[in-house]
Amino acid sequence: MLMRVMGLDLGTVTCGIALSDPMGIVARAVETVRFDSENYEMALDKVTEVIKREQPGKIVLGYPKHMNGDIGIRAQASEQFKAMLEERTGLEVDLWDERLTTAAAERILIQADVSRKKRKKIIDQMAAVQILQSWLDAHS
Repeated sequence: MLMRVMGLDLGTVTCGIALSDPMGIVARAVETVRFDSENYEMALDKVTEVIKREQPGKIVLGYPKHMNGDIGIRAQASEQFKAMLEERTGLEVDLWDERLTTAAAERILIQADVSRKKRKKIIDQMAAVQILQSWLDAHS
């Protein structure tokens, strides 16, 4: 593969960001960007800054489907953000089913005995790592 892949977990006020190693084997947390509630233009600006700095070759964006597979408002927001990202960066953006990734990230942090206050700060990054790692595992 030899290109870094960026993983994004888009929320309503935060976006967790993860990045793979150049071999595309392991995902690591990068940062969480904050933006005004549902101001995805502002989110796009902040995420684009990180993209310029980190230079990924591809982006994987969490796709929050409902448990029954239906597309809700959150998934529609991800579809719109995908289109905005592709237009702004010229990079290919894959939507990746993120059901249960936040719950999995939360479990990992609890098992690691991370305080609730600190968990709140890094949960979005950890969810982005879960999304990206599951994509990397499926594409290795």
